[in-house]
Amino acid sequence: MRTRVIAFYLPQYHPLKTDIKTLTFYLPQYHTFKENDEWWGKGFTEWTNVGKAKPLFKGHYQPRVPADLGYYDLRCPWVREAQAEMAREAGIEGFMYWHYWFGNGKTLMANIFQEVLESGKPDFPFCLGWANHSWTRRTWNSDAQKHKDLDLMLQEYPEEDCEVHFNAVLPAFKDKRYITVDGKPLFMIYAPLDVPNITDYLNKWRKMAVAAGLPGIHFVGLVQGWEKGFHKVIDAGFDAITTGNLWNAQTAVNHGYFWQMLKHKLRQKFPRVTPLDTYPYAKIIQHFFCESDKKENTYPQIIPNWDRSPRSGRRAVIYTGSTPDLFKRHVQNAVNLIKDKQPEHRILFLRSWNEWAEGNYMEPDLKFGHGYLNALKEVIKE
Repeated sequence: MRTRVIAFYLPQYHPLKTDIKTLTFYLPQYHTFKENDEWWGKGFTEWTNVGKAKPLFKGHYQPRVPADLGYYDLRCPWVREAQAEMAREAGIEGFMYWHYWFGNGKTLMANIFQEVLESGKPDFPFCLGWANHSWTRRTWNSDAQKHKDLDLMLQEYPEEDCEVHFNAVLPAFKDKRYITVDGKPLFMIYAPLDVPNITDYLNKWRKMAVAAGLPGIHFVGLVQGWEKGFHKVIDAGFDAITTGNLWNAQTAVNHGYFWQMLKHKLRQKFPRVTPLDTYPYAKIIQHFFCESDKKENTYPQIIPNWDRSPRSGRRAVIYTGSTPDLFKRHVQNAVNLIKDKQPEHRILFLRSWNEWAEGNYMEPDLKFGHGYLNALKEVIKE
């Protein structure tokens, strides 16, 4: 009698590497609003800069054209849902929405996050990052680079504003989707040492958080690549820092601080005659991380690319030659830095989800499609 053996094949399952928490910066500039219209012309959004960008040299990848989502409007709920689904599929833990609070209750672009908060959709984790910087003519509009910089909305820190600001973000802190570290809601500050009496500010928020029934707040300060700044931010009372190491990497590629500063000063003063400030992405990622990134209270950043020319024209810093494969290598290097930290502190900040006019975005475009999303997924979900 002939015996038939039937084998059942089960495809290999690759579980999500849940001990790596990847949070990505999210820019809410993709919709029209009153101040945009008044300052830069009717209908202006970040897409205006992206769409009119031009290549500045042979092989320069501009303009960048969005693929799956097109030139979207963030006021449309389906767009936000689609973004969350893409991010989730790539292994991203949540969005860090930039929160523009200028003092005295003045905000800009708060309506997008407010809709996310009030609607409960998308059902995707989030946290807030306080973008505490003034807006000038040059903040968003590339055409303004030709003119004298003018302040449009000043960042102010009135003493009585501390409590008002806390109460404004408290509903977000209490939302079930809000991202926590060590049980506390994570709150990032873009320019941590610009806040007067920052230690008192943090302590007041911590006390108000406890009074509101929260265990406290996990404060993260963004540091732009200076080792001295790392210590100052931690000494000021922050729980952790995240390192924006672009300047350090560029300095290393330029063979030192002197040449880096000289190029920067000349480019800002004589943009039409100074050579463009370009860096091979492959070299940047070789120098991107620093010793502080290995510390328990440091959350490294990863970056798919950088090209601010849609906003800044010839004054821009431009990285060249970025590909999904190089980005994958960059992410793996970052994971290796944090894999031995305590599970709650294995955090990467991805800069960014949708900064199209800075060239650092993960959303699909016509050239690379889902390449960068897939590269991240292959490392985070491997």
